[in-house]
Amino acid sequence: MALGVGEFFAIGLINPVPDEMLAAGVYSRPLRLGPVGRCLVTSFKGHPVDDLFIFLGQEWMLVGILVVLIYLYAWRERLKNGQPITTSEATLLINTEAGVWLDVRDSGEFKNGHMVDAINIPFSKLAEQVESLEKYRDKTLIVVDKMGQHAGSAGRQLGAKGFSVRRLSGGISEWQNQSLPLVKK
Repeated sequence: MALGVGEFFAIGLINPVPDEMLAAGVYSRPLRLGPVGRCLVTSFKGHPVDDLFIFLGQEWMLVGILVVLIYLYAWRERLKNGQPITTSEATLLINTEAGVWLDVRDSGEFKNGHMVDAINIPFSKLAEQVESLEKYRDKTLIVVDKMGQHAGSAGRQLGAKGFSVRRLSGGISEWQNQSLPLVKK
């Protein structure tokens, strides 16, 4: 059973603006805010923020839909960049020979330490060297970078070319934090 306006007034969730505020010209239209909302609105009297609180109080359903749409968009973009994979999931994928490490850090960082059998293609050269990955098309590419800053973009580029891509959560930093082995060349 839905509550009517009368029930909301009775339990104090929505209160009308007192007539003296309307008569004084503080508000040009009636408000239906509870005590907390009224306190917030009156504390910002004369600022553009007071209209924001009025809008949020009156159009809460539209605001809720907007928040849900923003969340869904962010979630979709996150998946487009290659789903994140934990270090343990990545190790399992590599051990079953279903995955290949793709390190997109520059050559200097790669030489300081990388995963065993990792392929190094610096992020800045990835677009030109995608064809060198063709022999790994039947495997999942696990994209690794320093902290995750380029893995999403690399995953998006490779996914657009038809590769199966995952990205290591936290990058090589997370790998090192868990004291997992690195090879130095």
